[in-house]
This record gives sequence, structure tokens and C-alpha cells, in this order.
Amino acid sequence: MLPADPRRTDYPTGRSHASSRVDGPSSKQLVGQALTGQAVARPVAGPLAVHYCAGLAGVSLRDYTLNPRCLADCVIRYYERFRPDAVWLSADTWVTAQAMGAPVGFPNDRQPMAGIGGPCIRSAADIDRIPPPDPASQGRWPIMLEALRYVVEAVGGETFIVACFDQYPFSLACAMMGIEQVMVKLLDDRPLVEALMQRGVEYAVAYASALADAGADMLSGGDSPVGLIGPRLYRSAALPFERRVIAELKRRHSPPISLHICGNATPILPDMAASEADVLELDHQVDAVTACRSVGPDVAIWGNLDPVGLLARAAPDEVRRATSALLSAFRTCGHKRFVISSGCTLAIDTPAANIEAMLDAVCSRRDDWAGWLSAGA
Repeated sequence: MLPADPRRTDYPTGRSHASSRVDGPSSKQLVGQALTGQAVARPVAGPLAVHYCAGLAGVSLRDYTLNPRCLADCVIRYYERFRPDAVWLSADTWVTAQAMGAPVGFPNDRQPMAGIGGPCIRSAADIDRIPPPDPASQGRWPIMLEALRYVVEAVGGETFIVACFDQYPFSLACAMMGIEQVMVKLLDDRPLVEALMQRGVEYAVAYASALADAGADMLSGGDSPVGLIGPRLYRSAALPFERRVIAELKRRHSPPISLHICGNATPILPDMAASEADVLELDHQVDAVTACRSVGPDVAIWGNLDPVGLLARAAPDEVRRATSALLSAFRTCGHKRFVISSGCTLAIDTPAANIEAMLDAVCSRRDDWAGWLSAGA
């Protein structure tokens, strides 16, 4: 397969989210305004389309993951097909762990790159051997940065670009040491886990900073394994390191920073808000009304339609109803900082008609939305 070219302009397009808009602010501007609670003419939407973009373009996950032009072209094709308000630049959850030295590979042709072999960190000496982070040379960081620059050049003036800096320190520790060993060491040798997480802080900040410099409009990181350790350990073990990453990125850069935790994060919602992340990406198991009341009006919520049971498996009419219900939930709570999205990444086989249904449902609320969002602004 020849490398894809992100500069081509003959992408096939169907009925698009953008086609329902009148002249006015760009999607890029609207998302930025929504995240800061400003009055906007309509709700905004940015599904978490990652490997779905590869499927849409008909390319293998291997090409999508390892060829920066191909990755960028997939994202651009997805944008041109649906015109969402935001697009995502991501490959998998092992990009930074690989840069730190974790061995990775493709389990098979239908799965994204993941860790292979056993844990690569067993002692303090192993942590000492992790080199200082260099986004220009380590692992797939250069591939991701090159792909981001292509996407920014092609569509960065029109749409809001979310770049994933991959993982927060607790997740990186689990990738490097093995999640079972991290659980044990949290109780038996906390200093070892914390030393590894501190290296994770350095790596997360270095990669996210490079993404910001390359033109990202938002920096997204995941910390899903914290859902397995409960609120008490999350507050004492993982949250302080999330806060270090976020504080340092805010010191260096202006793009908003998000925190993504998969699954039912309801028990830790107030703690997630205490991370000082600007945006919380919430999965579909979290009730939207509960989330709004738990995190308060100053934190944006990105989510949270069911990516599998709804978007990949339901009929378009059901998608429209669920999207409208989610919009109504935000409105009922008076929560103005939100972006409608899938709760996690879209399945590769998500029907295009369901993505269209979600985006159409968002646009259909234009007439009754501007007045509400303007009230009290």
C-alpha cells in the first residue's frame, strides 16, 4: 500500500455536520468557547474517533500506527466525511510507555499495538536506566508529532484538534511494571512505584509539551487503571502525580488539559475534578446529571454516549434520541461546559449512519440552544 497523502483534497464526503451550520464561528472556535462556558450558537460534538479513522480510510492498523502520513490522512478523511467539531490524534495507549523502553508489538492484524512480554521495571536500578525524555527521537513520538503537524496544516484552521499525550503516571507505571505488581508494590514498596511515576511525570510533560508546540488545541491523557484501586488509593497514590503533570503543563502552555478514565468513575468524580484538569472525559457508565453535580460548573465534561451498545449497535433513531437526552441532561443541570462525544473510542465497525445521527441531533438543537447558553453569560 502506498503511503496516504494528507494534502489530497478529493475525499468522498457525505452529509456533514458542517453542512448544517450557517456562517459564523468555526468549529475550532465553538469548541474553545464551549469548554470555557461561553455562550455558543449551538452545542458541539467531537466523538473519540481513533482506529475508526483507519477503518473508514480502508487502511491497516499497522499502517495507521507506523506511517505518519497515513495516520494524518485517516484523520483528515474522517473530518472531511463527517465534519465533527473536534478530531483526535492518537494511536494507542502504549506510545509513551514505548518511549520509556517498554517492548510493544501488534497482537494480530486487527488489534492496535500493545505491550508484549513481561514487565520491564522490577527494581530502582531499572528506573535509573530510563533515559531522559526526548520527543524528537524516542519510540513513536516523532511519528505522532509529524502526523499532528500534517493534520494541523490541513484542517487546523477549521476544527478543534485534540492530541493525546497518551497516559498519566499511574497508567505508565502499570504499563512498565505490570498492573499486578503495581498493586502489590503500592502496599509493600510505595517509594518504588512513586519513583517510577515521577519518571512518568517527566515523560508525560515532555510529550504533551511537544504536542502543544506542534499545534494541538487540547492535550488529553488517560489514567484508566486508577478505576481498579478505589477512591482512597486514587487520592493518595495516583492523583498527586496527575496534578504534577497538569500543573507543569499549565505553567508551560495554554491549551486545556483533559483527564480520561474509562469505566464507572462515579466514586472518584470529585477527586478527578481536584486534579485541576480543565476537561474530564467520562465513559457512558457515568450518569451525566451526577457528573455535573459532582464536578461543578467550572470543569468541562467531554462525553458520554455508549460507544458500543449505542453508537456501534443501535439504530440511528435510537442514537438521535440518546444524544438529545444527553443534551437535555446538561441543560437541566445548567452545565454549560461540555462537548457531546462517545464515552470512549469509537468501534471500528461503527455505522457511519450512527455518527451522522449523533451529529445531526446536536445540530438540530440550534434553535432552542443559543438563548439558554446566553442566559447568565
